[in-house]
Amino acid sequence: MSAPTDTAARLTGLVRALRGHGLRIGPSETVDAAAVLTVLGLDDREQVRAGLAAALLRSEAQQPVYDAVFDLFFPLGIGTPEAVRADPPPVPDDPEPPRNGRPDPLRDDLRERLAAALAADDRAAQARLAGEVVEALGRYGSGDSPGTDGWSAHQALGRLAPETLLARVLAALRPGGADPADPADRVLADEVRRRIQGFRALVAGEARRRAAELRGTERIAERAVAPTVDRIDFLAAGRDQLAELRRTVHPLARKLATRLAARRRRAARGQIDLRRTLRRSLSTGGVPMRPAYRVRRPARPELVLLCDVSGSVAGFADFTMLLVRAMSEQFSKVRVFAFVNRTAEVTDLLRTGGPSDPAHLAARILTGARVMGHHGNSDYGAALRDFAEQHLDAVGPRTTVLVLGDARTNHRDPDLAALRRIDARARRVLWLNPEQPALWPTGDSAAAAYAEVVEMHSCRNARRLADLIARLLPV
Repeated sequence: MSAPTDTAARLTGLVRALRGHGLRIGPSETVDAAAVLTVLGLDDREQVRAGLAAALLRSEAQQPVYDAVFDLFFPLGIGTPEAVRADPPPVPDDPEPPRNGRPDPLRDDLRERLAAALAADDRAAQARLAGEVVEALGRYGSGDSPGTDGWSAHQALGRLAPETLLARVLAALRPGGADPADPADRVLADEVRRRIQGFRALVAGEARRRAAELRGTERIAERAVAPTVDRIDFLAAGRDQLAELRRTVHPLARKLATRLAARRRRAARGQIDLRRTLRRSLSTGGVPMRPAYRVRRPARPELVLLCDVSGSVAGFADFTMLLVRAMSEQFSKVRVFAFVNRTAEVTDLLRTGGPSDPAHLAARILTGARVMGHHGNSDYGAALRDFAEQHLDAVGPRTTVLVLGDARTNHRDPDLAALRRIDARARRVLWLNPEQPALWPTGDSAAAAYAEVVEMHSCRNARRLADLIARLLPV
């Protein structure tokens, strides 16, 4: 790796970008990172990557964000990769890809060489091909208008379509043909998919590096690097991101359980007991050196979840239900109710899912519980009314009710009276809304009206959810 012109500026830029992505890095970690650079130097880039990661990161989940940002501030090179400069791919005069089934010799040549590199698991060849693919297929704009040109991994990968090479690579590895029923061949197919995913990451990294040279490193680090999994917006998360979120449920539950237990221990110390404090002060000349406190025995709270399991909100409800199930020992009683436009208790369904099958919980609820009436659209007013009429016995003076949903009623009656009945009976009602507050007064949302009855909090990602649970739930 070539030595940067200003190592200190690169390091502080790296730290600033990581902080912008939510990583908690203080002055002491930054000083440690500077010491790492002093000891390691800049000769071995991968050693520098590992050393700075040891100084700056606190968990394995932060590694993907760190790797992407590190590649921007400590790039492998500047400009077009040396291997590509030595033997540049032919760049078409017309940047538009051939259409209507016309042949595309450039793309076909790159795909042929990529299939061979994937079959051989040749990482060096894949890295060179990533540079060629971005050079030949990822450029956009004409360069005539400043600020309109650049590099796009999405464009390059969309034209190359490396995922469609799976059968070709398997044929090269299994000349006799792969058997889908053979466990060994299924494992091999998964390995090839992993290699293809790795190549896609190489192309994305190369495009980010080149874009950073045009737009500025800090700007690209802020806008073009995917956030850590706990900062992914519930409503924008894809299937793979939701699966990754589910894998974080148990570590997050353990952390929250520890925080709630600590709060419970602190709450056990009540107000100062004046009589016992004065009695103790007799041994210190009347100076109350050791105050005595009234001992409280706070009971674990009861919790009721009322969850919208329809549409895009289902991922948010799914994750929260799994999190509460993993934390169930922190509550004396947990009951879970789900709804689309009818409300049904799903506590037993949540328990019987088992820790080995956390995925698609909302889908199981939709098929296993009567949460829909004559239509499949959300109706918060009908669901709240159904809960208040059929299940209000689940709520008592020690119960905290968590309502999970975006409060979009499809222009139906929100039935605020039903929510007031629930609020009057519960210890506390908290509404967690996965939409940002700016959207609450828009369209068919009744969030602003509901927020006048109960506390409503924006809860867009797992980090915010954890903070709200630790801060708001009673002990």
